[in-house]
Amino acid sequence: AGMSWTAISPDLTRNDKSKQGTSGGPVSQDNASAEYYDVVYTIAPSPLRAGQIWVGTDDGLIQLTRDGGKSWHNVTPKGLPKWAKVSMIEASHFDAGTAYAALDAHKLDDFKPYIFVTHDYGKSWSKSDAGIDAPAFLRAVREDPRQKNLLYAATETGVYVSFDAGQRWQPLQLNLPVTSVRDLVVKDGDLVAATHGRGFWILDDISPLRELAAGAQVQSDRLYAPREAVRLHVADGDSLPYESVGKNPPNGAILYYSLAGKPKGAVTLAVSDTAGTVIKTFSSVPKPVDNDHPLEFPTEDHKKSKPLDTKPGLNQVVWDLRHEAAPDIEGAYYDAGGPVAPMVLPGQYTLTLTVDGKKYKQALTVVKDPRAKVTEEALQQQYQLLMQLDAATRQDHAAANAIIDVRAQLAGLQIRLASGKNGTALAAEAGTLDQKLAGLLETFYQYQAHAEESELNYPTELNSQLGYLQASVDSADSAPSAQQRQVYAMLRSKLDAALSRWQGTQTEIAAFNAKLAKAGVGAVLVGGGKK
Repeated sequence: AGMSWTAISPDLTRNDKSKQGTSGGPVSQDNASAEYYDVVYTIAPSPLRAGQIWVGTDDGLIQLTRDGGKSWHNVTPKGLPKWAKVSMIEASHFDAGTAYAALDAHKLDDFKPYIFVTHDYGKSWSKSDAGIDAPAFLRAVREDPRQKNLLYAATETGVYVSFDAGQRWQPLQLNLPVTSVRDLVVKDGDLVAATHGRGFWILDDISPLRELAAGAQVQSDRLYAPREAVRLHVADGDSLPYESVGKNPPNGAILYYSLAGKPKGAVTLAVSDTAGTVIKTFSSVPKPVDNDHPLEFPTEDHKKSKPLDTKPGLNQVVWDLRHEAAPDIEGAYYDAGGPVAPMVLPGQYTLTLTVDGKKYKQALTVVKDPRAKVTEEALQQQYQLLMQLDAATRQDHAAANAIIDVRAQLAGLQIRLASGKNGTALAAEAGTLDQKLAGLLETFYQYQAHAEESELNYPTELNSQLGYLQASVDSADSAPSAQQRQVYAMLRSKLDAALSRWQGTQTEIAAFNAKLAKAGVGAVLVGGGKK
């Protein structure tokens, strides 16, 4: 463990003494030694064969041992600029005789990219930098450990990718700044870049890159195989109680699809469970936005209901592992933060992308948080209560929206009937009915509150009470507490009573419609609002 050492090689550099003196002078010397040559700069043990080690030096040599250091061979490729630094060697994960070398000659005023590859243990090398242009000189080349032929290059100006073992490179810049990238590593299916500014950048989920290297065409209609998704209860970046220096990856399943061209119709992506029940649908058709909804505290549904992209090429959508959220109440202020859609249980799910009538399917595995010490039974109990709360919320919101719509019709009737002949009595009856509905509506949701301070005068009602309980039950991976179940039973009873009153009021509306019909006036429609 490093307590003692044994030399396994001679000096593997050029050992040019003229390059090992102090720099500067004659008045002031620079003894930092950073300018010295003749240093072993990169060491690359083979992941396939014990005792096989590649070595690169900063004075332009590549050495190889295949017997643990008993014998070394100078396998420096022809065409490598003398004194160019071998900044990184990558030993292949798929073929012991293959290695990639990244060389840096910018200190020689040569800013061209140099990548060399060998497939015969260094006996012959070929240059492999097509698609990378100066001044993007090389810092590192890394091979994907799972997908053959997939390479990543760290250069002075950014990151490049090759899908054909280095025959051709293309930028993998995306939103990465133009900066010196010193090294790359593939970690848990992500690509991590280290920059000269001591910054780290992470490209989340390189699954599509692996499929492209395996032969997929990005200019095709395709749904890419997603990696495992982990159920996490984490706060959104905007709601963290502290300032973060970095940005977390999206929470949920990161899904990729590509389009060959502009589709003729809507593009949809549906998520279904093992029973075939669709639990979430994404569409390229924008959802209607309730413009009357107060923007002080927009609901999660509003923040996450972006339409699918339909641009040709690769596209991404993130599923937060939750069911469709309950529809909003028109114009409602949510002091509880809005409806909480239940998070799905760990298990298998099916993704279906539909483009111009053709369907493309992939399987998705959802796993529980590895840190959570919770049983499947506890998660099932939590899920069951959240689904019950979701159903109650949907009933509450549907009734509220129907009442809002009926009240709007009654308001219009009062204006029209009051100005007509013999309509005064009907207008008064419409007003009485409207007042009864106003009291009922306030049970389903506090329609008189439009901002946080309003709650001081108008207490919360069913929709917010259900929302608070949803958030509490959903806050962690655990079975519901006895108190949470008791509160649900209380709210369920209150909702059932309100729904019963609403059913009774609909009988009164029907009777009122009969009077309107005799007067030759159109009926009040129930159910014309949001569902």
